[in-house]
Amino acid sequence: MPRRNRMRFATRTLLLQFATVVLVVALCTGVYLLLAVQQLRAEAESSALGIARTLAEDPEIRAEVARASADPGTPQADDLRDGVLQRTATTTASRTGALFIVITDDHGIRLAHPDPARLGQEVSTPFQDVLAGHEVIEWETGTLGDSARAKVPVRDSGGTPIGEVSVGFARAGVFDDLPPLLAVIGVAAVGSLLLAGVAALMLRRRWERLTLGVQPEELVALVQNQTAVLNGVDDGVLAVDPDGVVRVCNAAAERLLSVQDLVGVPLDRAGLPGAVREAVSGGRALSEAVHGDRVLYLDTRPVERDGRPLGTVAVIRDRTELVALSERLETVRTMTAALRVQRHEFANRIHVAAGLINAERVQDARDFLAELMVRGSVDFPVEGRERLTDSFLRSFLGAKALEASERGVVLRIAEDTHLLGAVVEAEDVAAVLGNLVDNAVTAAVAGAAPRWVEVTVLDDGAALVVTVADSGAGLDAALEEGAPGDTDPEGADADDAGAVHGHGLGLPLSREIARRGGGDLWIIDRGGDEHGAVFAARLDRAVAPLGGAGRADTDGERTSTRPDKEESR
Repeated sequence: MPRRNRMRFATRTLLLQFATVVLVVALCTGVYLLLAVQQLRAEAESSALGIARTLAEDPEIRAEVARASADPGTPQADDLRDGVLQRTATTTASRTGALFIVITDDHGIRLAHPDPARLGQEVSTPFQDVLAGHEVIEWETGTLGDSARAKVPVRDSGGTPIGEVSVGFARAGVFDDLPPLLAVIGVAAVGSLLLAGVAALMLRRRWERLTLGVQPEELVALVQNQTAVLNGVDDGVLAVDPDGVVRVCNAAAERLLSVQDLVGVPLDRAGLPGAVREAVSGGRALSEAVHGDRVLYLDTRPVERDGRPLGTVAVIRDRTELVALSERLETVRTMTAALRVQRHEFANRIHVAAGLINAERVQDARDFLAELMVRGSVDFPVEGRERLTDSFLRSFLGAKALEASERGVVLRIAEDTHLLGAVVEAEDVAAVLGNLVDNAVTAAVAGAAPRWVEVTVLDDGAALVVTVADSGAGLDAALEEGAPGDTDPEGADADDAGAVHGHGLGLPLSREIARRGGGDLWIIDRGGDEHGAVFAARLDRAVAPLGGAGRADTDGERTSTRPDKEESR
């Protein structure tokens, strides 16, 4: 973090911008002044050249110059002072504002000059180029000072140069318009600097408002910290600004939500599940959502700084494994309860048998034990329980029947149940079948009497196929849209059903467990007048066929050489 006594970045930016504007204005002013001076010089030179050409073409002046050049002697100043050339030059200089107009003969002797005392003398500046027939434009310093002058040859009737006309404008006169021009340039420069200062101040205020007063050094630290935090955690982070545009979406969030390049996309066009959009929009602080085969937990919080709302941040956690573990623990709890009931009932019946033997009622004891061998140790309230040959399924569904009976629902085994092998994937079977039965019981409780749940168990080689039907109202009555579900291989209907046919989390997990081994879970029938919804699940490699990896003995008990669980999945 920067020290507090260090100049703020916005101030440094303001000073740098102002200094840049000053340099630009100074450069532009210099260039403009240079161009203005050159223009004034060019105008003076052009004016001098035009006057000199006009005088050099004047017939009277040509005649006088020719006469003077033809005279072998040197003209006298007294003779020239009141001559035609002197009068013409003086009048023209007064009318045009020229510093001087000088007319010479072919020897450079002045025939006209602003200073009559210099008439009849040779000019102080070179004249050979002009007598050679060239026009000369230059800045020279003569007897009258520095000036912009133009020299034009005077020609005779044959075109031979016989003299020159020199017209000059004083330097001070040339730049008479420069002070007002400098004043205009100065005002423009000062106005530009003031405008730049105001713009820099507004930019500074805008900068600090956009960055919430955070300096660039602090922004660098924030970006580093944000990158480290967002990419260093397994939780997804999704941030939405007050306008509903996604501003932050780390790699974990993209993975959990199955999206890419979400930053900058409006929330309503991001393709997120409805529950996620509702949670991120601030509808609920804590929520759970099912997305694909994942159970997501969303913790959303509004973000503010100095009382200004900045949007909403959602932390997305994957609770799929946790919910799956809860399902398995629920299965264990169910089996434990069933074993506890079996142990209690078995102990009671052993006491009965022992009492009969102690009472020397041996035949009654034998009959009682024979009946016990046929019925089993516990009379679970399961209709058609004898159709199940696997002891695990008998005990598990028996425990589920006890729970269902407490809620007024009868659990029964369908007549077409046919299972020859033995269950070897007890955990997966218990998780999938238990969830389907629990959801069916919940749906049956919500329906009208009589309330029942029917389970069909079939084996297909090493695969276990189960169907669960109930007496509930079915899925059509619970959903606003009742499109037939039939056998959706992708399980989309199972997602819909989960929201109304149970608690919404178990079905996606059950489908994932089934698919993990190569099976699936789907909806056969959404329900009608005679029954409610019918679900089906297929679990591959969940059964050991007779004579295979496991077998069922004559007493219904299993002797399993169960394959490794990881390999079976």
